[in-house]
Amino acid sequence: MSGTRGTGEGHGRLGSTLSGLAVALGCVLFLGGFAWGAIVYQPYTVPTDSMAPTISSGDRVLAERIDGAEVERGDVVVFKQASWGDLPMVKRVVAVGGDTVACCTQDRLTVNGKKIEEPYLPEGGAAESSTIPSIEVPEGRLFLLGDERSGSLDSTAHLTEAGNGTVPRSAVNARVDAVAWPMDGMLARPTGFETLGGISEPGPLRLVLAAVVGGAVLVLGGAAYGPVAKRAGRRRGRAGAGERALAG
Repeated sequence: MSGTRGTGEGHGRLGSTLSGLAVALGCVLFLGGFAWGAIVYQPYTVPTDSMAPTISSGDRVLAERIDGAEVERGDVVVFKQASWGDLPMVKRVVAVGGDTVACCTQDRLTVNGKKIEEPYLPEGGAAESSTIPSIEVPEGRLFLLGDERSGSLDSTAHLTEAGNGTVPRSAVNARVDAVAWPMDGMLARPTGFETLGGISEPGPLRLVLAAVVGGAVLVLGGAAYGPVAKRAGRRRGRAGAGERALAG
């Protein structure tokens, strides 16, 4: 009898220790994940449908804070440009410094003479609502378009300005990784630009979410151990009392 009770108490102490460790580790992961996300990502609310259907008006996006030098073709970026209104805007980079961009050839945008597949455009939508003359993007600058080409005030609306509608890389504040609300998830990778060179890899958003979710599971699981163990102990106690009563 005493050996059984001692074994049960030993298991109880071990379980309590493991439960405490799970809660502690869970707190570190949960809070650390939130802190990491807050440092790396900035939320934005998109005010227009110029990036539809990729991003619609009112959507909340998560954008990774990056340096403009890291921007690649196909990235959806958040930027501010004084001549465009000096407010945060969201557009897609279709050409970078040194590229020649034009539209349209067989109803497709061309960059450096190569036709670009753009599956993110609205179904049945044109690659551009009007002709884009052949433009060489100056070094250190970006040519940007909205995915909803017919209603987007993008580089095509600023072609007469210095730089032919381009913006400097330094104007970029962040790169959009995902639509957080509604929960559409990660943006599709712009693989149509791969023929021109490398495209950006997503930021650490999946790792951030995994840390937060994993931490929450550990905290809840560890916290639930106490009540579950107590209930199991009461059941064992009642079963032991019944056995002693039968033996008597």
